[in-house]
Amino acid sequence: MIKAIQILRHQGKQFIKDVTKVTLNEPFRGRPVISKIKVDEEALAKICPTNAITVNPVSIDLGKCSFCGECAFQFPAKIKFTSDYKLAANDRKKLIVQEGDDKAIELNSELIRKEIVSFFRGSLKLRQVSAGGDNSAELELNAAGNVNFDMGRFGINFVASPRHADGIVITGPITENMAEPLQICYDAIPSPKIVILCGVDAISGGVFQNSAALNRKFLETHKVDLYVPGNPPHPLTFINGVLELIGKLSRVKR
Repeated sequence: MIKAIQILRHQGKQFIKDVTKVTLNEPFRGRPVISKIKVDEEALAKICPTNAITVNPVSIDLGKCSFCGECAFQFPAKIKFTSDYKLAANDRKKLIVQEGDDKAIELNSELIRKEIVSFFRGSLKLRQVSAGGDNSAELELNAAGNVNFDMGRFGINFVASPRHADGIVITGPITENMAEPLQICYDAIPSPKIVILCGVDAISGGVFQNSAALNRKFLETHKVDLYVPGNPPHPLTFINGVLELIGKLSRVKR
């Protein structure tokens, strides 16, 4: 009973009625804000294990960021991680947060293919492929369908067979051993189909980005419809990103 009360106090009610209006508590780290305060930029950049931080001006690439928070720990006046979990984008450049920028990340409506909204607004079935992942992003995607987040109420579900899917969700950095199975899975999905990269490993390779064990050629020949950053991504980040992609977010907000 005491443990249940502690969980309730920390997380609030388990069922999330409105996934677009949730306040997440620490230790969650969401969209970072970079101030214009002068610091040792070279020292700041060296902190990042995934080279997500660049200088002149200082920026953080959320497609590379592991959200470890070390930069904010050592330079608290320069970098702060907010509780904003709406991080998904369909333009890779939108994942780069610039110094002095405190704008919410939104999808570029001009880049959303018309068939995505017309075909998948009512129902979207996805096939998830762990392309060398560490099971962290996979666990969070599984949580997106539990009673807390209940992604299925929006008609969004994961399916076992690519033949029954409308799109593919890729987790992991895409290892050499998973490159061919990933392509086979993609080819088995009927057209039109969606490609979603979920997690820092899928988007950039993460800490494995320079490994010879990777084969990321799949991303050179296929259009990515949605980037969902995080390490791992929060279920709310994934759900809100997909809802916006298929044109269903405005309905949920009503």
